[in-house]
Amino acid sequence: MTPRLPVHGGPDGGPPVLHDFSTNASPLGPPPALLNAVMQADRSRYPDPHYRALRSLLGDERRVLPTAGGAEGIRRLTLAAHLTGRREVWAPEPGFGDYALAAQALGMAVRAYASPEDIRPSATALVWICEPCNPTGASVATWPTLQAGAHGALVVVDRAYEPLRLHGATPALPPGAWQMVCPNKALGLTGVRAGYLVAPEADAVWAQALSLAPSWVLSAEGVALLTHWLTADTQAWLAQARATLRSWTAQQRNLLAGLGWEQLPSTTPFWLARPPHHDTAARLREHAIAVRDATSFGLPGWVRVSTQTPAAQQALRQVLMQMQGETR
Repeated sequence: MTPRLPVHGGPDGGPPVLHDFSTNASPLGPPPALLNAVMQADRSRYPDPHYRALRSLLGDERRVLPTAGGAEGIRRLTLAAHLTGRREVWAPEPGFGDYALAAQALGMAVRAYASPEDIRPSATALVWICEPCNPTGASVATWPTLQAGAHGALVVVDRAYEPLRLHGATPALPPGAWQMVCPNKALGLTGVRAGYLVAPEADAVWAQALSLAPSWVLSAEGVALLTHWLTADTQAWLAQARATLRSWTAQQRNLLAGLGWEQLPSTTPFWLARPPHHDTAARLREHAIAVRDATSFGLPGWVRVSTQTPAAQQALRQVLMQMQGETR
């Protein structure tokens, strides 16, 4: 059997990347106080295996489930849903590939949807919502009720990119939905695998997901990151980071537009773009610059780009201008 492996941005096994526009993590790095807490985490002993203090800090201890990042949360909750009778999974398309891969690994049917109006879940469905969406950065005005809860679909809202929302208001989420929070992208610490699920109630799915967690699912560094996630200092730092990213995003969009790139709207500092030449991603990689080829999202010819520093943007411009001259 040939395993189905997810495709991601970031490290690709090739030569070092000098300017990485393929990752959708914040280029501004972590807040200093939070980074210091992560670096000073006590690695000499186990964390509390039940994470009681942390769960209380993040919300209702009876409904919060720590996860080793979003990917582990997706896999675990999909398995919990399957074990409690769910048989189909609805996932956005284009969207994060792990939603479908987790379902396919369990033999569950996968239904793709392009807009909320396309979702027609059964009572045995698991519905994934990514708000704002990866890879598009798109957001919707209103999500339908979807009959979430005990007598309807199990709805989960992936909120990994909510802290990176640069424009517009957060839409109302379906009542009775689960939420998945993954702060490490907004904090520029994707190497620290830490997140958490929030259940609407401590029901059978919650109990199953809790029992499926490996022992010590969070490292000491993960506990430190989440402990400082909701502090006033971290949230103030993120607000300032979003202001900076708005400015840098506008600059980068103008740069690409001036070089003939088609670009789709986005509420985040990452978005879909189509360069004038189909081989642009591969040629940029030869110059130690990475963008995320969107072929695996079902969008050949498109790439996902993320906002990077002005210095990185200047390097990108120079290489693109050089490539443009070579094709004339």
